[in-house]
Amino acid sequence: MSFFDQIDKSRVPQHVAVIMDGNGRWAKRQNLDRAFGHKEGITAVRRAIEAAAKAEISYITLYTFSTENWNRPVEEVKALMALMIQAVANETPDLIKNNIRVKVIGDIERLPADTQKALDFCLAETAKCTGTTVILALSYSSKWELTKAMKSIAHDLKEGKIKEEDIDESLIPQYLATKGIPDPDILIRTGGELRISNFLLWQIAYSELYFTDELWPEFNEESLYKAVLDFQNRERRFGKTSEQVSGN
Repeated sequence: MSFFDQIDKSRVPQHVAVIMDGNGRWAKRQNLDRAFGHKEGITAVRRAIEAAAKAEISYITLYTFSTENWNRPVEEVKALMALMIQAVANETPDLIKNNIRVKVIGDIERLPADTQKALDFCLAETAKCTGTTVILALSYSSKWELTKAMKSIAHDLKEGKIKEEDIDESLIPQYLATKGIPDPDILIRTGGELRISNFLLWQIAYSELYFTDELWPEFNEESLYKAVLDFQNRERRFGKTSEQVSGN
């Protein structure tokens, strides 16, 4: 029996976040250039999106390119940007066909103009889709996001748009890149590394964490469903006791 068949379809996570790690290591194991790993990673992205849509997961956020990734070798960054343009162009028709909406979070202004143009086209074309929302975290990091949020709050405080007493845990999400998007129920990281890597630090305060040794190009539909099934077998207490959660 597949993992998909074992999932309780009435309790799928609303939002799944993914740190896609291992493209370079996968390529190295195949004695290939890192660029081939990134190309194979695009195929894994397609599989993950299709799997999320099949399971009726409302949101899937993919950590696509971090602010720290700008420090990689120039040629690799150029290759990644070119691959991104090609992938967006190739995938947009299928995204529309499958009723999948695309959103982007991150410091988009740092992206090359042609990359921004390709993304803008995809965002506009999929804007009316009502199925699963795919959120691409591009040129993103939590430190960038939280710094930007603090600056915006300070500006609005100075302008009198908010008062000091207005600043609480319910206000801060209104200044984050994920405004209007529910926090992830589960964060998946591939590649065997056990760290968060500056990703959605505010939003994952109570997310379930799931780590797998699978490198991202190896991650398939059943891999996602296995993670969802693991999530469904956990008890989420949010600071309460087991007895409070169960009602006993």
